[in-house]
Order: sequence, then C-alpha cells, then structure tokens
Amino acid sequence: MSTPASQYRFAVNVTPKPGILDPQGRAVEKSLPHLGLAGISGVRVGRRVELTVEAADAAAARAVVDKLAGELLSNPLMELYVVEALG
Repeated sequence: MSTPASQYRFAVNVTPKPGILDPQGRAVEKSLPHLGLAGISGVRVGRRVELTVEAADAAAARAVVDKLAGELLSNPLMELYVVEALG
C-alpha cells in the first residue's frame, strides 16, 4: 500500500548571478530618475514561478522542486535560484 500524497506549495525565485549582465535591471535603474526616484541602485530583474507538488512528504516535494529549478527553470551558468516554501 502506498502512502497518500499531500500537496506542498513552493515559489522558485530566479535571478542573474552576480557579475552577469542584467539588461532589464539596468533599464529599470536608468528609468528611475525619470519617475522622480533617487537613491535606488543595484536593480536586478528575475522571475518567480509558483507551483504545487504532490508528494509523500515535504522533503520529497522539496527534492522535486530543487531538481526542476536546477534543470529547467534556471540556467546554472548564468542564474541563481532560491526555493521558498509557501504556507
């Protein structure tokens, strides 16, 4: 008999690695003075993916998300990802 699966929610936040050119972040940063905003620097633009995973336990669900983030949702040569468990 198999263990019933539970659902677990996660968010994967993907951003460019430090030192990697971020043209979107640069464009946003250059636009800030036109909006009357000052004192903002180091803008980096990334993406966020939210998902639900069915698994036997939280550790198994997290392992699935780590595999997905490392192999599909991010480019490990140019990007970093952080997995966040959602309530």
